[in-house]
Amino acid sequence: MFFFRCLMSLRNFVAMKGLFVFAVGVSAHQNELLSSEETLSLGITWRGNSSEKTSHHLLHAPEGGLPDDFTWCNKDGVNYCSPSRNQHIPQYCGSCWAHGTLSALEDRIKIARGAQGADIQLSVQHVLNCGNAGSCHGGSLDGVYQWIHKISEETGTGVSYETSQPYMACSKESKEGMCGSGDWTCNALNTARTCGTFGEECVGLTHYPNATIAEYGSIHGADAMQKEIYSRGPIACTIAADDIRNYEDGIATGGGWTDHVVSVVGWGTDAQEGLYWMVRNSWGEYWGEGGYVRVKSGALSLEESCA
Repeated sequence: MFFFRCLMSLRNFVAMKGLFVFAVGVSAHQNELLSSEETLSLGITWRGNSSEKTSHHLLHAPEGGLPDDFTWCNKDGVNYCSPSRNQHIPQYCGSCWAHGTLSALEDRIKIARGAQGADIQLSVQHVLNCGNAGSCHGGSLDGVYQWIHKISEETGTGVSYETSQPYMACSKESKEGMCGSGDWTCNALNTARTCGTFGEECVGLTHYPNATIAEYGSIHGADAMQKEIYSRGPIACTIAADDIRNYEDGIATGGGWTDHVVSVVGWGTDAQEGLYWMVRNSWGEYWGEGGYVRVKSGALSLEESCA
């Protein structure tokens, strides 16, 4: 649960499911989440809140109760959902924790702006370079929001836009592809940059479009998830991804231990399965239902930890 404070400056379904195992099979067998001990060692508060009394508990269900079906991807005929991404392009990178959290924040920015103007896409690479919340080999659900909140308070500047720091699927320890020969340390060039029109040297920017956060928090359980999503927007949650590696369509069931992060944009009600969640993944739009998966309530450990 979070909301952002300020902004500076401002499905297509491709029939390529046969490539799925090749594209994400590597990550499906790896845990892309840090343990509680690893999280704490980075100075991140495990399932933390920015204030002792979180504003989430002040939210109320609408009069008459929550609807059986609700999604920010089609609320009153308007799509407030930001685009789906693929964390494994240009090579494998276990950065789901950054993709899931930033995609939910992008949605809330779009909601706050009334879906006016171009969609804002935030820089996953800025988080990988500077966020100290993980790497291409796993990260923290809580750490991204806590880091953005910290730099927001300390500097007045938050996470940069994708246009000034594109996703390269690399972090400091990565050796895949071009990663081994690159510099992925946190500096001005790796926060926000521009390069000269006719071959001039690239420079780091001191002022750039960014998004800051005033509050963050942790929730769990179906009731809290529905109340937060309905009242303020999509959330990021951990999920047990092993049973959805080869998902194509329908309502996913199953269990397992959490090893992945996704964003939850709404829910629906099925005559046979009951309540299910509408979940955006970060494995590309060719996967699943245009990049999304419907998950039965209580399945895949999705309701254990959200932020």
